Amino acid sequence: MADSRNQSLENIYFWFEEDPKPSENIPFMVRLFIGVTLVCVILICGGGNLFFILNLVMYKNMQNVTNILIANLAVSDLLVAVICCPFEIDYYVVREQSWAFGHIICSSVIYLRMLSLYVSTNALLAIAIDRYLVIVHPLKPRMKLQTACGVLFLIWSSATVIAAPTAYFATEAVFDSSGGKVFCGQIWPADRALYYKSYSFFLLAVEFVIPVFIMSMCYIRISHELWFKSLPGEQTQQLRGQLQARKKSVLLLIAVLLAYVLCWSPFYSYAIVRDFFPGLLLRERYAIALYYIVECIAISNSIINTLCFVTGKNQIKCCFKILVNAWKKRTLSTKRHTMFKDCKSAVHPCAL
Repeated sequence: MADSRNQSLENIYFWFEEDPKPSENIPFMVRLFIGVTLVCVILICGGGNLFFILNLVMYKNMQNVTNILIANLAVSDLLVAVICCPFEIDYYVVREQSWAFGHIICSSVIYLRMLSLYVSTNALLAIAIDRYLVIVHPLKPRMKLQTACGVLFLIWSSATVIAAPTAYFATEAVFDSSGGKVFCGQIWPADRALYYKSYSFFLLAVEFVIPVFIMSMCYIRISHELWFKSLPGEQTQQLRGQLQARKKSVLLLIAVLLAYVLCWSPFYSYAIVRDFFPGLLLRERYAIALYYIVECIAISNSIINTLCFVTGKNQIKCCFKILVNAWKKRTLSTKRHTMFKDCKSAVHPCAL
């Protein structure tokens, strides 16, 4: 049983020829890097995405197709910031790689983390396709809100199914030589190594390579349409302004795509080496620490998305204006109501 478990741990998450030793704990600087990254995710993604979602719910003039697709990213990042990150700070930083919250929460945190990744990937793909249809095929009807809601349902349902094996195989593991520490991660049985490798390759293809290829083709075609194709007829000042706004929007989306590739490429590369060439990692003393650094780089992509989408295109400025105007109206209405009550209470005794 012990040998079977050790072999299963070599298929994912932990890579040891034997049980981990206390000297193989995560170095202090790595834990500090993890802690700073997770705190930034909580503050930036939690606050920024919550602010954007509340404004989108409260004000109908913000409820367009683009903002709804962006809100989909905001919801997935907000779930990670609020639910996953506090537990991960305790696990990685406070307790130094020891889990203290039970099997159910362990599975839930790992599942939500991967669910958020797949939702974000599919949402970025939907945004790229939507921009492609709007800019390259402007005569075709735009995506309606009902269609956008259907796309969101498809994004979340597909991500839920794809991430299901992650929740099923996520569990706790206690090693005798680890000083009683409880590890939290995916543990696939040794006799299912082929299934896991197939699943890992499937994730690489369906949730990274194919979406990145499609998004790249969309933005290449969009860039050709905006920068290298001359528009027929005379261009008015209004048309030039619209074209300039679209160029800025596309540049922002291209930057988001590049950030996604740069942040998640190390994660998927590490996963390929871990799953298909484990011997390379077994030779490295700090292979586990390297994994956590790579994972933090991947997590930081949600921070970049928040800064680009929520603060980009004057979203924060518009949201603040809406809130300030609403607060002013509410304050003015309250003052008028108070003045009316004071006036009424002052006049009423005289009237008697």
